[in-house]
Amino acid sequence: MPRTCSICGKGSQMSTRLVKLRGKFNPTTKIRKYPNLQWVKLATGKRVKACAQCIRTLHKK
Repeated sequence: MPRTCSICGKGSQMSTRLVKLRGKFNPTTKIRKYPNLQWVKLATGKRVKACAQCIRTLHKK
């Protein structure tokens, strides 16, 4: 299963980790950040993986 939100389509992003070397920061290491996906049951009874932001929005309605 892909690591994307089934409601909004939010996926992974590339980011750089700052490494301190001799008192200066070098943006050398690339890391991939994933969204906070969790299983949630929709009103239709279907179970999907949704990001935390979509879960908050669903429960407001």
